Amino acid sequence: MNLNLTIVIIYSYVLGSIPFGLVITKFFLKEDIRNVGSGNIGATNVLRTGKKILAALTLFFDVLKGFASIYLTSKYFPEFIYLSGLICFLGHVFPVWLNFKGGKGVATYLGIVLALSFKLALVFGVSWLVILYITKYSSLSSIIGSLNVFLFSFFATSISLDFFYFTLLMIIVFTHRENIIRLKNKTEDRIKF
Repeated sequence: MNLNLTIVIIYSYVLGSIPFGLVITKFFLKEDIRNVGSGNIGATNVLRTGKKILAALTLFFDVLKGFASIYLTSKYFPEFIYLSGLICFLGHVFPVWLNFKGGKGVATYLGIVLALSFKLALVFGVSWLVILYITKYSSLSSIIGSLNVFLFSFFATSISLDFFYFTLLMIIVFTHRENIIRLKNKTEDRIKF
């Protein structure tokens, strides 16, 4: 295997797999976020602890790791930039340290998109906020936001980017499969601010 490819895979996965929600809540609250709310390690579930600042920190660091992975790869191994984003994203969703049971990947996805295209990150952010304001469903906001990124990419960028954003969209749909069922059954929890 190409040495550069190996390096990219390793640091992208390790960056993505850092479970900031778990680390932050363990450090500040002395509790395991996996025993709270949905059991997810992401910012939305950290918000369920009632500690908005910890949720904001989780969101910031989960976005940062996606951004950092793309930034490092674009600087040193640009030929593997999309692979790096995908591996980092998969690291968050399937971290080896947590028996491959990680978060839903949305914040890390946002960091990846932000590093690749500010405009597409803006598309995601605006979509997410508008849908959240209307419905109060974080899961629906995430799915529609990532769908809109793919659609904008489809009409404005290259085929390789279309495929990349479509792949991430499909993984986000997969990680939200239980939320989709609850949305259909009208039992999904709404975000309370």
